Amino acid sequence: MSEKKILLGNEAIARGAYEAGVRVSAAYPGTPSTEISEAMAKYDEVYAEWSPNEKVAAEVAIGASIAGARSMCSMKHVGVNVAADPLFTAAYAGVGGGLVVVAADDPGMYSSQNEQDSRMVARAAMIPVLEPSDSAEAKEFTKLAFALSEKYDTPVMVRSTTRLSHSQGIVELEEREEREVLPYERNTGKYVMMPANAIKRHVVVEERMKRLAQDACTMPLNRAEYRDLSVGFITSGIPYQYVREAMPEASVLKLGLVHPLPRKLIEEFAAKVERLYIFEELEPVIEEQVKSWGIQKAVGKEIFTVQGEYSANMIRQRVPEYDGQAHPDGAGKTASGQAPLSPANVPARPPILCPGCPHRSVYTVLNRLKIHAAGDIGCYTLGAVAPLSVVDTTICMGSSISTLHGMEKARGKEYIRDWVAVIGDSTFMHTGINSLMNMVYNRSCGTVVILDNSTTGMTGHQDHAATGKTLKGEVVPAINITQLCRSLGIAHVYEVSAFDIDALTELFRRETQRDEVSVIITKAPCVLLKGVTFPNKCVPVPEKCRKCGACLRPGCPALTKNADGTIAIDETMCNGCGLCEKLCPFDAIEVCPR
Repeated sequence: MSEKKILLGNEAIARGAYEAGVRVSAAYPGTPSTEISEAMAKYDEVYAEWSPNEKVAAEVAIGASIAGARSMCSMKHVGVNVAADPLFTAAYAGVGGGLVVVAADDPGMYSSQNEQDSRMVARAAMIPVLEPSDSAEAKEFTKLAFALSEKYDTPVMVRSTTRLSHSQGIVELEEREEREVLPYERNTGKYVMMPANAIKRHVVVEERMKRLAQDACTMPLNRAEYRDLSVGFITSGIPYQYVREAMPEASVLKLGLVHPLPRKLIEEFAAKVERLYIFEELEPVIEEQVKSWGIQKAVGKEIFTVQGEYSANMIRQRVPEYDGQAHPDGAGKTASGQAPLSPANVPARPPILCPGCPHRSVYTVLNRLKIHAAGDIGCYTLGAVAPLSVVDTTICMGSSISTLHGMEKARGKEYIRDWVAVIGDSTFMHTGINSLMNMVYNRSCGTVVILDNSTTGMTGHQDHAATGKTLKGEVVPAINITQLCRSLGIAHVYEVSAFDIDALTELFRRETQRDEVSVIITKAPCVLLKGVTFPNKCVPVPEKCRKCGACLRPGCPALTKNADGTIAIDETMCNGCGLCEKLCPFDAIEVCPR
């Protein structure tokens, strides 16, 4: 007997995979995709893991598929870049058991360094893409993706976005479909992608995509909703919800399979509506193909941006038919004749490191020494903003070490005497290892600072290979980062407390002057980790305060000024790390037991 439950889009994707009989799930955490794997881990019938990076996750899922089991890998959009190598070739090889790749895009860049469109990657890889519009569809489309994967012998991408992944909706839960693992049969022509085999498989892929495009015209997940024929929208995913909210009487062609596109269905819809809009977030993936077929009346990016997240208000403001008349400024009005509401004029709230964050202590020392940092992806990227102002570059996962190496090769050893690379422990395990290996191999010099806070902090405290715990909660041997660095042949590897500012100062001054690679591992747990306790608190001593502001320079949000200029410390926010006490030259702050 089925039951209904309110689920996040990510939880619904996990539920769909579970009901489809998936056996193996692999991922690297990345917002907005992280909750998919966290939900998968709750199903005992599924093997679920945090992989070191998205490439490995994709390869794990591909291996499970070749072995005959339904499998899935999940990642955010930039993770698709990391996984592209195996995914592009998996499209040629095809599948054994169904293989689904979940890509969570981030229009608006709420937690990302770019807002690329994964549909374009899938189109280049010749992988079909399903795009659900709510939690209920997220579950059903994921189940369907496994069926399509096996029917057409192809990996299938399910594309989500931040709004879908983190919105809730009613989902009908059904029983798991227990599926036998398909028997493995050796087939080197299919699974060994050396040139002679790949040339033949490319022909198979092209024929497969043609067949999918034809079949898409009759697939129920692509549907035409005819209402008022004076205006029609072609849309998919979350933007479908915005169209229905803003213009409920408009005709809509809702696409669930967004690659390949159902040409015949689109041509029929376009012929029946007077004015046609293509409403899709980010790149004009649908629009370019539709216009290439000669449907020139379609209007898309001429009025809708390629940047950021869409909304119902965008339709209200930019579609003249919204209230039946065009406006000189190109903006529509609401049904009541009033202009749409503007976003509230609220004060800016820049992101900031948490009180007691060990990164703040490290960056404070680097700032005092006027040392620049090549940065990486994680909470510690916040070292780029005032008042810490240490991080000068951030490109992608694992890039900090390679960036420093490139600087040294371009400008010489003397140039990087006042530079370090900073990288978190999880990011180091992701792709930093390769970059450090490259520095050693190519006889570079430079200091790498591994900010080890014992977790993947930015995405919500997931474990990794150096924490000693798996996604399923098993306790396993933890990779020793110090020994790992030494195994690369690095002679100068140091562990130091992130809050020992005297030791940090000495190490940074000395190691940045070396003519070889050195590694400093700063250790202190993330203050938000479960089980981390704070026995102390910092207490101001007003009569000793000289109002110099030295304790305020690291930007801890627990510290503020009183009206008379002395320091106040919010006891509810203070984690007692003692950084402010160490920085005060007048003993005006004390560290006391709670």
